[in-house]
Amino acid sequence: MSVEFVFRLVGMVFFAIIGMQSAVVFRPYNSALSTRLIIVLTLAGAALGLLIAPYLTTRPFAAIRVRLKQMPAAQLVAGVIGLVIGLAVAALFYPSLSALPEPYGNTLPIAVSILLGYIGAAIMVMRRHDILSTVGPRLTMGGTFLDSTQKATDVVLLDTSVIIDGRIADISHTGFIRSTMLVPNFILNELQHIADSPDPLRRNRGRRGLDLLQRLQEESVTPVKITDLDIEHVHNADDKLVMLAKQLGCPIITNDFNLNSVARLQGVTVLNINELANAIKTVILPGESITVKIIQEGKERDQGVAYLSDGTMIVVENGRQFIDQEVEVGVTKVLQTSAGRMIFARIEDKR
Repeated sequence: MSVEFVFRLVGMVFFAIIGMQSAVVFRPYNSALSTRLIIVLTLAGAALGLLIAPYLTTRPFAAIRVRLKQMPAAQLVAGVIGLVIGLAVAALFYPSLSALPEPYGNTLPIAVSILLGYIGAAIMVMRRHDILSTVGPRLTMGGTFLDSTQKATDVVLLDTSVIIDGRIADISHTGFIRSTMLVPNFILNELQHIADSPDPLRRNRGRRGLDLLQRLQEESVTPVKITDLDIEHVHNADDKLVMLAKQLGCPIITNDFNLNSVARLQGVTVLNINELANAIKTVILPGESITVKIIQEGKERDQGVAYLSDGTMIVVENGRQFIDQEVEVGVTKVLQTSAGRMIFARIEDKR
């Protein structure tokens, strides 16, 4: 027997009693009509109770339980604190309000308590970040404690693209990132949504991101935290991430060009993995000599192609005949394009 069925039976009995009492109060002087009225109203009350009892008991409770599960812990705690503060303020008004003549002395204390409790909870939930950062020396967020004077250097936010990219795990493992890495729940939800995609390519990217996140938590030198911080009334994950970074005063690690541009326009510091990769490439100037292994033919006649350890392509003039050999070449030109760096060289003349 389900709980909802039990509440239906209880509601049926309760409303049947109400219907019967209503018939007794309004019964006519004719005894035959009185009996019929009692029966009709009792049956009507029982039917009404059977139908609406779940909507007054189990259904609202289930909806509240689902809402509480989805609500971030920080928001829930803030709401409880605000409710307590509101009720405490209402208690200060109770002696004065209860001394008023009837019926105000009985109704106003209850109404004021409900109103102030709601106002306190609503204000605390909506402005919890500002209030906590103003009142307390430390700001608690999703289990991560941030010093209000050091939060810009102690925390970085990770976006979806940099997690899927994977290079952040190697960079973190080297110890170059000393800040706590925060992954908001909405970024984790986006990764899960990509991993559940019917498109095989997107699905593989999403699963790679989830695996990489687990690797980060296990191997990273600095802590990796999943936080329930969220920006309400904003649906796009990138917009949420930028607004959250502005609130916390911390940078975003990404390799998404569009997010990089939008964040910088709004004054948010961006740490771009692609820019870092370009910055640490080997510096080679025209006139230098380097030893490379030519591995394939070039597009033009007699050209050979080699690659540096960082992936930079070297086009070697008259290098076709030296395929699969290591040769010393002289750099003639270095071009920086939007696709990366390209080096032109020719075989060193040993004569």
